[in-house]
Amino acid sequence: MKVNRVKMTFRSLLPLAGMVLMSSLLFVGCKEDNPTTVPTPKTITDLATSNSQLTLLTAAVNRAGLATTLSGTGPFTVFAPSDDAFRAAGFANAAAINAAPVTTLSNILLYHVVSGTALQSSAIPAGQTAIPTSVSGNSPLFVNKSGSAVSVNNATVVQADVLASNGVVHVVDQVILPPAGNVLQIVQADTSLSLLTAAAVRGGATVTSALGGTTPITVFAPTNAAFRAAGFANAAAINAAPVATLTAVLTNHVVAPARAYSPTLVNGPVATFGGGSLTVAVGSNKAVTLLSKGNGTTAANVTTANINATNGVIHKVDRVLLP
Repeated sequence: MKVNRVKMTFRSLLPLAGMVLMSSLLFVGCKEDNPTTVPTPKTITDLATSNSQLTLLTAAVNRAGLATTLSGTGPFTVFAPSDDAFRAAGFANAAAINAAPVTTLSNILLYHVVSGTALQSSAIPAGQTAIPTSVSGNSPLFVNKSGSAVSVNNATVVQADVLASNGVVHVVDQVILPPAGNVLQIVQADTSLSLLTAAAVRGGATVTSALGGTTPITVFAPTNAAFRAAGFANAAAINAAPVATLTAVLTNHVVAPARAYSPTLVNGPVATFGGGSLTVAVGSNKAVTLLSKGNGTTAANVTTANINATNGVIHKVDRVLLP
């Protein structure tokens, strides 16, 4: 009888156990029906808007009407100028951004955007790589990688690989301007380089074809003041100089084939197109000086760096570099 009572007691517990089990399953089922909320990944536009160091970029994107584009599917790679970069480029605040022509802002911003890829820094090859951009005319950016350091034209990447739902953002320390023409065209359009233009024309096709050609070049361009200090008071004085002399001088200012923006310049000698050599010295705050044999120990200073051209880059200097 005792055994039977035990059996009956055990059997009587079975329905209760079943109820407990069902309750547990229902509870688990309810938890699965209400999973933990996962934050929606941010688009590139969202990332810029939420970053306190990209407020001027956000203003520029809105002014240019590109917020929807950069919220799109992509993928995009964006080299995003920081607020300090915009200020250094002359955009002191959002009011200055909003005063700029929309077309100008759009062209500048699209030159920072690569469509169709989310290019992380680990995928960038060593050396210099041309990457097509979204700017009208498809002018490429020139990405340089040395070790883990990455630069883009004149800008240095200061924060890499900020991932978005539709691409990747790399914060850079300079606004990158698209080219306004080839080296010869830019020199001809710059009134502070009018004597260099006269010298190039006097030098003939050897010089003008190099400055206006397709071979990538780096030009250290003497300003008018530099030519005057070297004894060329005006265009007439340049036209009175022997062509061979001018050609030798001018080709001593050209490095080819090379597109050397200031972040890629290093201390040491560099061969010139004319067969000579310049000694580059990079100081603090990216200051660059150049020594040439004909100038003795007097160095030339780069006064305006990184003028982007379709076929190279121009650095203005305050002294004629004599071979």
